[in-house]
Amino acid sequence: MRKVIGAFNTTIDGNCDHTAGIADEEIHQHYTKLLNNAGVILYGRTTYQLMGFWRTILEKPSEEKSMNDFAMAIDKIQKIVFSHTLKEVDWKSAKLANRSLEEEVLELKQQSGKDIFVGSRSLIIQLMNLNLIDELQLCIQPVIAGKGLSLFEDIKDRTIFKLKKTKTFINGAILLYYEPGI
Repeated sequence: MRKVIGAFNTTIDGNCDHTAGIADEEIHQHYTKLLNNAGVILYGRTTYQLMGFWRTILEKPSEEKSMNDFAMAIDKIQKIVFSHTLKEVDWKSAKLANRSLEEEVLELKQQSGKDIFVGSRSLIIQLMNLNLIDELQLCIQPVIAGKGLSLFEDIKDRTIFKLKKTKTFINGAILLYYEPGI
């Protein structure tokens, strides 16, 4: 059975705005490897549209190899987009979900293959409320943003997690791998 993994960056104070963190070579390399070892990534409309930035890197490569490698990884991974407003997607490796998040994820979990990653805050919250997250990978950036969107806003139930492992980056970011339960 495939695992559903919520993978997200956040600041020390819990801000999950994509502009608040530190995206350096090592972070890009980590997420490139993550995507290359994943089967599918789930996005909401907002994050899907933000990730479109990486298509511009494919068209006009960066001088940073790690950014180009990440752009290639994000381009090739299958994406399922959950949106009530989008009528079509403009990425060849993306499709719009035609079922509810719960139905789609339950079916994906039953399929064989690589793990299912969730890269949108809203979807992580919905899946946590449905008890469908098997692992959280939180990259805590060494930044206090002071304001912004909280990653775990609107969680309805208290959930206890068990720390499985950690990874420390040169820039001071720490990746925490959690699974639900004690």
